[in-house]
Amino acid sequence: MINKQVSSVASAVADIPDGATVMVGGFGASGSPIELIHALIDHGAKDLTVINNNTGNGEVGLAALIGNRQVRKMICSFPRSSQSKVFPELYKEGLIELELVPQGTLAERIRAAGAGIPAFFTPTTVGTVLAEGKETRDFDGRSYVMEPWLKADFALIKCETADPVGNLTYNKTARNFNPLMCMAATTTIVQTRKLVKSGDIDPEHVITPGIFVNRVVEVSDPVHEDTLIAEGRRYP
Repeated sequence: MINKQVSSVASAVADIPDGATVMVGGFGASGSPIELIHALIDHGAKDLTVINNNTGNGEVGLAALIGNRQVRKMICSFPRSSQSKVFPELYKEGLIELELVPQGTLAERIRAAGAGIPAFFTPTTVGTVLAEGKETRDFDGRSYVMEPWLKADFALIKCETADPVGNLTYNKTARNFNPLMCMAATTTIVQTRKLVKSGDIDPEHVITPGIFVNRVVEVSDPVHEDTLIAEGRRYP
């Protein structure tokens, strides 16, 4: 079996190039791989397309990556939230692009990529500006819009427990987009709170099988986005 453990978050993201498409797991602060994102900031890759449910909060994590001007385009469902300020300001100035995708459609586009389905039809955006320029068809008397799969070069993922071959479990809501993104990226990079020996995770409890994971790094005491924001922290 292949041991996928790497020694540090810095080495885990060291080969992400300029112009890459990067999926970032998390649902707001829940399941957000802060250490991997900060390592990507330190690494300095720029002109990135980032796929996430939102655009980050405060001035840490994804918001810090955006604020460091490393992101060219965001693909997300919620570009604004109660504590987001970096992305809205850059967007108003025309300094970053946005592709807005309804949340269910975003999840399904990612899932479709992992399942090898190049496109699907959904009624969600029919009659809205989000349907402009897209193919539509009628099924059983109802109109549907065709949406393409959503793939990435890399995925940055946070999990609760992993083993050296990449089998993963998650902590409650932190499961959110992470399992889907693991399947939809060419290279999946995971930070885990706890790294256990192969065989220590009950097979019935594995959420993401190791076949979808390329690198695992242990971060035993991960920071939480909400805590950093409450403390007024910023990165770098």
